[in-house]
Amino acid sequence: MTLRWGIAGLGLLILGAVTTSAQQTPPQPHPSASPQQQPAPKPANIDRNGVLMLIRSTLLALDQANRTGNYTVLRDLGAPGFQANTAARLAEIFAKQRGDKLDLSGVAVIDPQLSLLPQIEPNGLLHMAGFFPSVPSQVNFELLFAPVDGQWRVFGVSLLVGQSAPVAPAAPEAPAGKAVISQKQAAPPKPGGPSKQPAASATQ
Repeated sequence: MTLRWGIAGLGLLILGAVTTSAQQTPPQPHPSASPQQQPAPKPANIDRNGVLMLIRSTLLALDQANRTGNYTVLRDLGAPGFQANTAARLAEIFAKQRGDKLDLSGVAVIDPQLSLLPQIEPNGLLHMAGFFPSVPSQVNFELLFAPVDGQWRVFGVSLLVGQSAPVAPAAPEAPAGKAVISQKQAAPPKPGGPSKQPAASATQ
C-alpha cells in the first residue's frame, strides 16, 4: 500500500472501503522547500504485542459497529480528531462495508502481515499498514493513531478488501494453424531392447 496521508488537517480523515469523500487533499509542499528540510518518519518504540492489540481492537470495534449499525462506541474510542466525525457520518462512510456484510472477526485469530512497520510521523501520529491473509478475501488496512493521555487512540482508518492470493493469468490461445503439442514425451528406449516407433498423428 502506498497511500500517504498529509500532515496538516487530518482531524476529519476517515476512509471507508470505497468512500473517499472524507479524505482531505494533502497540502502541497512549497516549491522552494527542499527534500532535506522535510522531517522524516522514525520507527515507533512499540513491541509486537502492543501493535497487535492496537490493530485488532480497532478493526474488531469497526466490525461490531458494522454489524450493529451503531458507530457510537467506535467514535468514542477514537482520538478527538476522530470524534469530529459524528456516529451518523461514520455510518455513511462505512455503509458499503455494512451492506456487503464484511466479516472482520477473523482478525482476532489471524496474525497480520505488516507492509509498513509502525512509525511516528513528523506530526506525532503513529502510522502502520498491512493485511490479514484471510480466506476468501484479504483485508488490507492502514491505521493512524494519536497520543491521548498516554494512550494511542485511533485517528484514521482505511480498509480495502482484495483477493487472498494472486490470480493466474488466462491460458494463451494457440496460434491458428499450429497444433498444441502435449508436454508428455515418450520414454527413451532401453538399451538393447526393441524400440517402439511412436504412432503417427492423425492431424496434418
